[in-house]
Amino acid sequence: MGKYRDDPAAIAALIQEEQVHKDVYIDQEIFDLEMERLFARTWIYVGHASQVPNPGDYITTDIAAQPVIMVRHTDGAIHVLMNRCSHKGSKLVSQPSGNTGRAFHCPYHAWAFKTDGKVLAIPARNHYEGTSLSESPAMKGLVPMSAVEQYRGFVFARISEDGPGFKEYFGDSLSSIDNMADRSPEGELEIAGGCLRYLHNCNWKMFVENLNDTAHPMVAHESSAGTAKKLWEGKPADTPKPMAIEQFVPFASGYQFFDDMGIRIFSNGHSYTGVKFSIHSSYSSIPGYEAQMVKAYGEERAKNILATARHNTVYYPTLTIKGAIQSIRVARPIGPDKTVLESYTFRLKGAPPELLQRTLMYTRLINSSMSVVGHDDLHAYRSIQEGLHCSGNDWVSLHRNYKPGEDAPDDQVVNGLSEIPMRGEFRTWARYMTAPAIKPIAKPAANEPARATAKGAV
Repeated sequence: MGKYRDDPAAIAALIQEEQVHKDVYIDQEIFDLEMERLFARTWIYVGHASQVPNPGDYITTDIAAQPVIMVRHTDGAIHVLMNRCSHKGSKLVSQPSGNTGRAFHCPYHAWAFKTDGKVLAIPARNHYEGTSLSESPAMKGLVPMSAVEQYRGFVFARISEDGPGFKEYFGDSLSSIDNMADRSPEGELEIAGGCLRYLHNCNWKMFVENLNDTAHPMVAHESSAGTAKKLWEGKPADTPKPMAIEQFVPFASGYQFFDDMGIRIFSNGHSYTGVKFSIHSSYSSIPGYEAQMVKAYGEERAKNILATARHNTVYYPTLTIKGAIQSIRVARPIGPDKTVLESYTFRLKGAPPELLQRTLMYTRLINSSMSVVGHDDLHAYRSIQEGLHCSGNDWVSLHRNYKPGEDAPDDQVVNGLSEIPMRGEFRTWARYMTAPAIKPIAKPAANEPARATAKGAV
């Protein structure tokens, strides 16, 4: 028994309309409950279909602190399976990605499982004669996620049977994924290169909140983006800007710029900044790209697709995307003060290679472990994590632009400096954290693991 586990009222008391208690960031029991109640019941991003193009291709990751495998089966379907041998419980796969061929083989006793989770072979099978093995959970194979959906190539999974439907959970926020994919003349994306994976010494919520906190760039990034801005000052207006300057300088914009951008929020903690424009709106045009888009979509639709330049879209609780620059970051929590950040770049199929070059440049400058802008944020996260252990003030302020009853509309647009995205995230957090105990993970019928839908439409 802990302070919070058996007391929903104690958890609810951590979240007030305009402030939250510091325990939501630093308490180990709260973190454990988040994995059980929030991460197990919501739709978590697993990976992109382009990461497993061929039968037998797989990636591994964690969902709700549990290891899982995303794998392409022989029939082309994508499965998300628990990374656990059904025999003795050994983790089947340790590598982050690879191709397993026809089957996964346990490194302990060599039990073999097909890529859809079914048991394929058991060494010394005759030694199980006369036992109840055939009726045991071991013979049901690898445990699948209760629900798996593929949307425009993005694969999401929900561990628990107890949770919302895919469309119910994301609603119209999926328009950001649509816009990202539609920026390809072929309407498709693919992962380009590997993953930049690095450790942040902070709670996962600090990273997620920061993405749509537009009151920090002009302060936290003054030393990096501010320096780049000063270096470019005084250049003639018609001087072509280097790609790095185009990407750096907008981070040094003032409060009015970010406030005018606007924020759109949705239910379940999702939101995006950049309703009217964003830091990506003034990038130089790529020769031939607009013509390709017009040919693919028609002039009006192509114009609308390219005019949408959202800053950050948060798919609560862990996925964040930048559609206009074709990159994503994923938060993988491993403790109350430790979060692994994964950064991926995408190629727009059929688009000029210069677009991928711009995306790779942005990833290196802003989102990678080598970046200078990213380290500004990392310092802030670490400072907050350490500072919250101080006594005398147990609360974290979320007062900016608060209005009573602001949670009533499911979809609304507000000024860009508002902290409403964070308040919406915590309202969602409280709803899941105080809900009744969840149903156990689905126990699949023998030989019937869950699988992603073919098109991902819901």
